[in-house]
Amino acid sequence: MKLYNKLVRDKIPEIIKKQGRECEIEIAPKDKKYELLEEKLKEEVNEFLEDKNLEELADIMEVLFGLADSLGYDEEALLEARNKKRDERGGFKEGIVLKCTGD
Repeated sequence: MKLYNKLVRDKIPEIIKKQGRECEIEIAPKDKKYELLEEKLKEEVNEFLEDKNLEELADIMEVLFGLADSLGYDEEALLEARNKKRDERGGFKEGIVLKCTGD
């Protein structure tokens, strides 16, 4: 058997079994799940940096939703926080680079 020991999407064991293969899983306790989500975020960001496609961005978003859930927030709360911050401070569409300030 090939070893993974990493967090996977919820339907992966079902998909593996439908392919006629076996797998062993465990359900991570809450504190370990959060750590695994952080590791998964790094993995997905690295995959996006390599492939730069919409599917990898969607994977990052799914991990972010998982992290929010682990912190007690639902997807809607995360999106509301994003919208609030964007309304107050803007987004990143313009590509503005702050070179310096007169402080």
